[in-house]
Amino acid sequence: MAYGQILHPRGPGDSCITVNVGGFKQRMEHDVLKRFPQTRLGRLLCCSSKEAILELCDDFSPSEMEYYFDRNPRFFCYVLNFYLTGKMHLVDGLCIVSFFQEIEYWGIKERHLDHCCTNRFHELMEMAEDKNWDQRSDDLQLHGSDLSIEELSASENDLELFEGSWCADVRRNIWIRLENPGYSTSAKILAVASLSVVIVSIVAMCVHSMSDSHDMDPNEKKVENPVLTFFETLCVLCFSVEFVLRLAVAPSAKKFLCSTLNIIDLMSILPFYVTLACDVMDEGENTELENVGKVVQILRLMRVFRILKLARHSAGLRSLGATLRHSSNEVGQLVLFLSVGISMFSVLIYFVERDSKESELQTIPICWWWATISMTTVGYGDTFPVTLPGKLIGTLCIVCGLLIVALPITNIFNKFSKFYQRQRHMDLKQNTT
Repeated sequence: MAYGQILHPRGPGDSCITVNVGGFKQRMEHDVLKRFPQTRLGRLLCCSSKEAILELCDDFSPSEMEYYFDRNPRFFCYVLNFYLTGKMHLVDGLCIVSFFQEIEYWGIKERHLDHCCTNRFHELMEMAEDKNWDQRSDDLQLHGSDLSIEELSASENDLELFEGSWCADVRRNIWIRLENPGYSTSAKILAVASLSVVIVSIVAMCVHSMSDSHDMDPNEKKVENPVLTFFETLCVLCFSVEFVLRLAVAPSAKKFLCSTLNIIDLMSILPFYVTLACDVMDEGENTELENVGKVVQILRLMRVFRILKLARHSAGLRSLGATLRHSSNEVGQLVLFLSVGISMFSVLIYFVERDSKESELQTIPICWWWATISMTTVGYGDTFPVTLPGKLIGTLCIVCGLLIVALPITNIFNKFSKFYQRQRHMDLKQNTT
């Protein structure tokens, strides 16, 4: 016997309870509620104490057998219809997330939705999840690490750090012009000049790799072209002045030095000075410095970091960096899928091709190379199967490679699109303020 029946006995014919939902009262028969014993109202009939009843409703009147619920009375009309028909329908004008929370509160399962509303319900839930993902992505981008938009622009928090510091007004004005190209005409000129120096440096680096650009000394030894050396030195000096100026006017030196873009700037100029120091030390022909030449060559290769300086002026490159940083799971899955496929197909092609004298696929490491360029659809053509079983395996390898690469790439592309749209929106908003 239920708790309410003990306090207020009723006749055998009185088998109803009164439900009050936000002021809307409705008497409901026990037999109707017992059809769905797992719902909230159905569980009320099995309660044996007042504490158990109050766990299911907000208040309870034993004398009137009235249960109070502080919920949406309009939605409860659909709940009543569910108890009568056994089917639940979507509520027009009600947020799908609120609808899901309501049916979850009343203990109604998704399987109770009528077939006319099931597909619509799942579509709306997917849209709500996508919007929720967009919001989380925006939060990650806005509050993430040093590739976030705030650390790439003169945010209000950064500007507040100038208060009370030395030469606050001068440093603030220089900082804004260096970090926000849309702030003024002078800021745009500085941005164009910085971008031009980066492009000149990249072109000089490319020309330097051409054999015709080198001069010959009297000993028939290649020496640096003086024109290219001049441009490279000029570009590095410009980079150095810009870096030192940014560091000097930065509101927080620690935050500045921890920024990814500023680390790239430092890595693009540091090899020049280290190489210069090594050249000076090498002039003494000290035997202990016999490997200095190799070190210098390695340091010169680090000039490629200058290409990454374009990220400071490109919303697309910044979005690409943010996408890769937030797509570690997808990239990991891609590498895992490719590794499994390459390992499997390299072994298969080895066993069918090893007996053929015309085939170059005679070792598993060579087969790994073949499987890698086949699954990634590169296909250099330097190694290829010659037997019929090998060609069949090669066809299957290419098809599987297309499928494996396509699966995670879709998610990565969607993230890139959303990050890029957000980046462009923030750039436009920044330029108009």
